[in-house]
Amino acid sequence: MRPGDDGVLDLLSRGRIEVEGRLVDASNATLFCAISLDGVSAQCVYKPVRGERPLWDFPDGTLAGREVATYLVSQAAGFGLVPPTVLRPGPFGPGMVQLWVETREDDDLVDIVPVDQVRSGWRAVLRAHDRHGDPAVLVHADHPRVRLMAAFDAVVNNADRKGGHVLHADDGAVYGVDHGICLHSDPKLRTVLWGFLGEPLPEEAVAGLRVVREQLSGALGEALHEHLTRAEVAALAERADKLLAAGVYPEPSDDWPAIPWPAF
Repeated sequence: MRPGDDGVLDLLSRGRIEVEGRLVDASNATLFCAISLDGVSAQCVYKPVRGERPLWDFPDGTLAGREVATYLVSQAAGFGLVPPTVLRPGPFGPGMVQLWVETREDDDLVDIVPVDQVRSGWRAVLRAHDRHGDPAVLVHADHPRVRLMAAFDAVVNNADRKGGHVLHADDGAVYGVDHGICLHSDPKLRTVLWGFLGEPLPEEAVAGLRVVREQLSGALGEALHEHLTRAEVAALAERADKLLAAGVYPEPSDDWPAIPWPAF
């Protein structure tokens, strides 16, 4: 099943979940599962609330809801950047359930490469040294969907856009995952996608932000209030207004690390 298929949200919301394994690199409990309903099956990620690691700056037990809220913003904007995501009961209690996305092998959109191997059409973000001490560069592709994701991260205030959170699906689509620490009311943007800073936002991003801003006073705002505080929804509106007024990608803040660590 693909993210845009009919019935995917119904499957995720009502399907029977069977845990098949755990993604051990994740900081919170992240379970790889099979899900089935009325003869339809797929694979999904299930993150139970009880498996969330406490954070100093995000309220306990809110990360699963933030993942759903980020999906709702992406859908309202028409971006389609987040795989279908719901909040529901599961084998280990309530949690976030998200459709699993199959990715292309050896076709990452974010990478660390030697200084002399930066490919044409890629944007350099940070110069550093690899584990051997040799000069290296953190880069990402200049891809239309990556451009859109960079704008999306700015409006949802993504505090943890690692390279491994940018998925190049096997059908060519691009998705972002792991949005548990988004949508805080304080500025916390931390991302590897800084290659476009200061450049004009694409028309698709501008159009989507306008729709989000309009819908925050209606259905989208009501849906977000189930997962976020009023202050957080108000801050989302303020960020959308600032991005639309500026019309360009934002610059990193001096008050917060610009890039998550580790970057992948």
